[in-house]
Amino acid sequence: MSVFADLVQRLADLLDPLFGASAAAAAIVLFTAFVRLLVHPLSRAAARGQKARTELQPKIAELRKKHAKNPEKLQKAVLELHAEEKVSPLSGCLPSLCQLPAFFLLYHLFSNTTIGGQANELLTHQLLAAPLGGHWADALGDGGVFGGAGLVYAGLFVVVACVAAFNYRRTKLMMAANPVVPVADGTPVPGMGAMSKVMPFMSFFTLFTVAVVPLAAALYVVTSTTWSAVERAVLYR
Repeated sequence: MSVFADLVQRLADLLDPLFGASAAAAAIVLFTAFVRLLVHPLSRAAARGQKARTELQPKIAELRKKHAKNPEKLQKAVLELHAEEKVSPLSGCLPSLCQLPAFFLLYHLFSNTTIGGQANELLTHQLLAAPLGGHWADALGDGGVFGGAGLVYAGLFVVVACVAAFNYRRTKLMMAANPVVPVADGTPVPGMGAMSKVMPFMSFFTLFTVAVVPLAAALYVVTSTTWSAVERAVLYR
């Protein structure tokens, strides 16, 4: 982790003439954008996979009708269909999974007071008035909602809420345009009703993440979710 800390520190030093005391925060945003660029080919593949899976829905519905009383044969038949059409049911998860190491590195880096037996100098960096190693609860205890640090978090919450609202509307439109094909005779897929109600609200869970993780990790989450919203709007248009 010390190598990663050196990388963030050096990037912050390069950005210092432009961003001053907030250079480390700018370095995290730039680092996040770099990670998303690396993952972008997987996101494009996931978009193609989503389109292919949507086109397979009628065939899967027929398989459910055919093997309604034999779940094992149904599962095998669906897997064979995916293999035949060269569609991976897990392709949509890869972009998110590949980002987890970067998020956890930032989380641990700004959660530890020492690195390699030495004081963690990155904890001295701030985003405006908010320490990068601090939490929303710290901001509330030091100046309240309208204090310097509290206003930084308020700005992040506004960005996250706007992105979440955008994703909510877009998810509702996509689900309306691509409804899940019923099993047979109008019978819905078990569990899909509840999932359809919950799925549009998933983006709002990011607000909770921003509230509980260190500010540095929250910056990663906010930048990444904003990138995802724009990216998905382009790839799934």
